[in-house]
Amino acid sequence: YSLAIVFKEAIEHFKPANNFSVQIFATDLDKDAIDKARRGIYPHSIADDVSKERLQRFFVKTDQGYQVIKEIRETLVFAPQNLVMDPPFTKLDVVTCRNLLIYFTSELQRKVIDLFHYSLNPHGILVLGSAESIGHADTIFDPFPGKNRLLQKIHSELDAHYVSFPSRFSRHTPSGNLTSLIQTPKVAIPNIKVLMDELILSRLSPPAVFVTEQGEMVYVNGKTGKYLEAPSGNVNWNLMAMARDGLKQVLSEGFYRAVQQKKDVILNNVKVGSNGGNLMLDVHIKGITHPDALQGMVMVVFFDKPMQVVKEAGKEGKGIRSVSNARLDTLEVDLQNAREALSHCRVALQTSYEDYKSANEELQSTNEELQSANEELMTSKEELQSMNEELQTVNQELQCKLDELSYASNDMENLLNSTDIATLFLDEALNIRRFTKSATQLIKLIPGDIGRPFMDVVNVLNYPELAIDAQEVLRTLTASNKEISTLEGRYFSVRILPYRTLDNLITGVVVTFANISEYKVLEAKLRSAKVALEKRLIAQSENMDSTHLDLSIDKEKPKPDTE
Repeated sequence: YSLAIVFKEAIEHFKPANNFSVQIFATDLDKDAIDKARRGIYPHSIADDVSKERLQRFFVKTDQGYQVIKEIRETLVFAPQNLVMDPPFTKLDVVTCRNLLIYFTSELQRKVIDLFHYSLNPHGILVLGSAESIGHADTIFDPFPGKNRLLQKIHSELDAHYVSFPSRFSRHTPSGNLTSLIQTPKVAIPNIKVLMDELILSRLSPPAVFVTEQGEMVYVNGKTGKYLEAPSGNVNWNLMAMARDGLKQVLSEGFYRAVQQKKDVILNNVKVGSNGGNLMLDVHIKGITHPDALQGMVMVVFFDKPMQVVKEAGKEGKGIRSVSNARLDTLEVDLQNAREALSHCRVALQTSYEDYKSANEELQSTNEELQSANEELMTSKEELQSMNEELQTVNQELQCKLDELSYASNDMENLLNSTDIATLFLDEALNIRRFTKSATQLIKLIPGDIGRPFMDVVNVLNYPELAIDAQEVLRTLTASNKEISTLEGRYFSVRILPYRTLDNLITGVVVTFANISEYKVLEAKLRSAKVALEKRLIAQSENMDSTHLDLSIDKEKPKPDTE
């Protein structure tokens, strides 16, 4: 299920041009485990290990726990399978087999890895566990760099005697009847030539065995019971383990020479103890190169030699001398075989000594290289320590600069807020760059509005020409001053200035809103007072004019004669 989720996320992330469908075959030897896995139900404790996003997307919470969603479960096919006995799946892109091969013997591991090679498509991927070694797989798989056991298939012709494909195409059904699945083959008509060849080979050909280069027997021709016997205990089909007394040591040495030196070996006059007696035989060991199907195998052929039979002479002394001569001949043969074995051991020992000497020289060279690398690493370590000290010094300086910048930013923030002047900073595209707290009373701004166009934010200003005036200031670099009102009846003095950097670059505008509502109220009162004064002056002027007229009329009247 984890692989299915990861592949789905990867396809959604990379969005390949071709449509890919993922099909995963999940197999196990235990049918109960397959049935449990098919349900896809995990305990509630997986919430501690699975991320919340994946848990919500790929799982459904039930009374029993978390169940994988149907979409993921449909990409998997669960089936019981015996990896060794059942036929493998074919045309696969990826095979993952982690922490299983460590329980197999080396021969079984080789067989399973060859089956994986056969099952994969060209350039397919094999995933193994971290504790598993690939052994001979380095000739058929190319490992990826790194610690992960990821191997890529290499096109290689496998040895025929190692690739033994399972022939069981069905498991035991409940009824135990396989006739519905396997067609009964027709009885072939006997071939006279084949029967005659088999009869001749069984009667006239010498006993022989075919073994692998590791000595494992794969085919036996004729009766070999005089030379080989099954050891007690567990069944062991190794040729050296089954060789009888007298043959085991000589056969082991000859077989080693035939495999290592790639040449035929003939062992003459080998004395073997068989069924309470002794027999003499010649052993021919030959590596097979043709046909291709048998390439890499070794054929061991046994030729019996008649023992020296001494007829009883008429005289007792002659019979005794004949028996003594036969005994001496046997001892000479054993001594010659021992000398040859000792000689081969000396050659092998000398070869091993030379190999060890070469390995020792290589190790010494490697040791010197490691010492040089160690010195370079020590130098690099000192350089890194010096660089680390410099970086720490630079880091402290940067931290001081950041602290100063933080103090300056706090001072600027407090300064802008203390002025009680709403300030708005816009970039060249009239997008909001920064604003003070007072500006939120006029324009409905939140921290998330930074970067948005200014005109997209609702405001209470009766100033639709603000964007036009700001663009004009950017174009002419001339400040703009206007008095505007709001929908609430307040008045503000709007000043638009170009935003200049320390490098004298214009990167936007600064808009300030100064509250002049009190001044407007005072101005209105002054206007009213002025109008009242003017009216009063006019009234007083009219009164004065009327009084002056009355006085003038009185002066024109004749005075009465008092006399």
